[in-house]
Amino acid sequence: MLPRLLFCLLISLLLQGSTTNTTKNAAPPASPSPRPPPPLGDPSWALGLRLYKALRSDPSSANTLFSPLLLACSLGALGEGSVGTTANQIQELLKVPSPSKAGREVGELLSGALKSFTDANGTGFHLHTSSAVFTKQTPAVSQAYAKVSQTKFRLRHQTLGKGDSKADLKQLHDWAKAALGVLQGAPLEAEIRAKAGALILGNALHFKGLWERAFSEESNDPRVFLGRKYTKVVMMHRAGLYRFHEDTDSMVQILEAPLWGGKASLVLLLPFHVENLARLNKLLTLELLSKWLQKTSLTSVAISMPKANITNTLSLQKQLFTLGLTDAWDPKMADFSGMSEKSKGKLHLAGVLHWASLELASPTGKQDAELEEEHVEKPKVFYADHPFIICVRDNTTGALLLMGTLEYAEGEAFHDEL
Repeated sequence: MLPRLLFCLLISLLLQGSTTNTTKNAAPPASPSPRPPPPLGDPSWALGLRLYKALRSDPSSANTLFSPLLLACSLGALGEGSVGTTANQIQELLKVPSPSKAGREVGELLSGALKSFTDANGTGFHLHTSSAVFTKQTPAVSQAYAKVSQTKFRLRHQTLGKGDSKADLKQLHDWAKAALGVLQGAPLEAEIRAKAGALILGNALHFKGLWERAFSEESNDPRVFLGRKYTKVVMMHRAGLYRFHEDTDSMVQILEAPLWGGKASLVLLLPFHVENLARLNKLLTLELLSKWLQKTSLTSVAISMPKANITNTLSLQKQLFTLGLTDAWDPKMADFSGMSEKSKGKLHLAGVLHWASLELASPTGKQDAELEEEHVEKPKVFYADHPFIICVRDNTTGALLLMGTLEYAEGEAFHDEL
């Protein structure tokens, strides 16, 4: 197996040579699509980054994936049904550090972003998603609240049966399986103690993105992904023009790769060297992310990355409590009286459960020959054979649909004989 550095150089030269020869006489590339709004001022990015850091503070965590937009919308719906300190704490969770975009209120931004994503479903990606608030032996939720939560935030109301915690967890798993078509990832290992008056928030999302330009797969020569465990994986390769930036001070590459149709994009953050993500995680702020994305420019890039899917099942009570949502869990302190006139002192949050999965595939019906006609000369090398951060954002609103990491790629274990 070729040494890693030599292999990177070889891939760059091969891709450079093949694409340069085919594109010398090609027309200039089309102008890039308009740059999406920056993360600053967006509640999905604000919540997403805070929750990401809370999740990554656990050293045992491997791959991480969740939907900041879906969770923010569901919390926004809970906020509509809460009052007093409970409402204030939810508002603080969704607060942005700078004025929101165009002066719009947070709920309006979230609702608009969710509509933008769902309207684009079936273009460059296939999105299966569902959000619900489950109640256990509670007063009837008012029709006014149910209408607002459904129309504005796409949060449905469902009831749990009268069974024990195991029965409740089975019902929640069955709901997630139905929402996704198939339950992705390992079963959620969480203890649900839903007593009378309990509210459980559930989000389930499966995202299948189609690359705008097809990737070739080196299936005959598996490469090593240098993550938590060294594994042999299929690497995908593609040379093209992408928005790209290298921050030499922070030693990180920023790549933005549009999905088919340009409605959404992947944002990949890759450290220069083989390392875990602890250093990069500490650097991340909304200001820095906005700065990086604004500095990206159309660049020739040779991309190599593993063919891998990411799945995650999460119980977020601990992280949300750490971020300041404390009263909602206490039956004596929680105030969700906005859900029903009879619910004051009778409702409290008992769980926030999250199922998410991400897969990436080549577009169907597209020929590689068509997609190679680009001006690619002396490309930068983006060789993602070690842990990186991955985000999916809406190109219209700039909202953050998914945020996660790839630190472990499924594959045969690699044993270094040295």
